[in-house]
Amino acid sequence: MPHNICGPPTPRAGRERDLVKKHMVMMRVDRLDTPIGRMRLVVDAAGALKHLDWDLDDDAARLLPTRDPAGVTSALRAYFGGQLEALEGLLVDGEGTDFQRRVWAALRQIPAGTTQSYGDLARRIGSPAAVRAVGAANGRNPIGVVVPCHRVIGADGTLTGYAGGLERKRWLLAHEARHATRALGPLFAPSR
Repeated sequence: MPHNICGPPTPRAGRERDLVKKHMVMMRVDRLDTPIGRMRLVVDAAGALKHLDWDLDDDAARLLPTRDPAGVTSALRAYFGGQLEALEGLLVDGEGTDFQRRVWAALRQIPAGTTQSYGDLARRIGSPAAVRAVGAANGRNPIGVVVPCHRVIGADGTLTGYAGGLERKRWLLAHEARHATRALGPLFAPSR
């Protein structure tokens, strides 16, 4: 069964069908081969990235295949090429509760090349006691990499679960650390 990038398995066809039905707009889909696997991205008519995950199967018959919808594919290609800032301006619209959206917004503020613990993230959103809820929201993130749930680690600095696989999480963190250090100069050091 497929996964959200940072979360538990969810049925892919039903999830995409629900997105189309809820918005009653044509969703556009593109695929991108990355150094760590093929990705699928779904963009709505307004150009907002709605979903991004590892392309584990091909059942997107209700989505309109499109080359580089809203520039998202180009931005992801640039990111994987080392231009970490390429993802910053992308419009995202992950469906979730107000709390989940607060967590996801905070994820986008974690600088590339750094990491934060779930506790750090809970404090950042003003809910220091909500560490487990922050972890659950992180796991429901439908737009991984752009909403960088891979930058969240355990309180002891260990890599914690990543539905895309810990090898991908490790690769993404190393990729960002390498390119962020080069972009920011020798004084920059990743936090973990």
